[in-house]
Amino acid sequence: MSRRNEVTIEEGSTNVYADLGYADAAEMQRKSQLAGEIARAIKARRLTQSAAATLLGIDQSKISRITRGQFRGVSETKLLELVARLGHDVKIVVGPVRRRAGKIELQFA
Repeated sequence: MSRRNEVTIEEGSTNVYADLGYADAAEMQRKSQLAGEIARAIKARRLTQSAAATLLGIDQSKISRITRGQFRGVSETKLLELVARLGHDVKIVVGPVRRRAGKIELQFA
């Protein structure tokens, strides 16, 4: 007698943090995107974590944590600053007033 295991698949949203129930899901997703861009920029410039830390003015251990996705306690502002120090232009665009709350989104060129 064979027993069949059923697998239920649930489609997630575009934000894994929201799917996991984080209260600050939108912020966590933005920080994740910024951390990913920091990691890509460090790799593209062929920097060691030590060299990146010197360039960015932060400890190597913090570089390690950020590039592994452990960015709690690091502000979005600080992550944006790090992206800029790695040679990316950061542009903040404020759009027209809306009847609903606005949103913050990141675009990488």
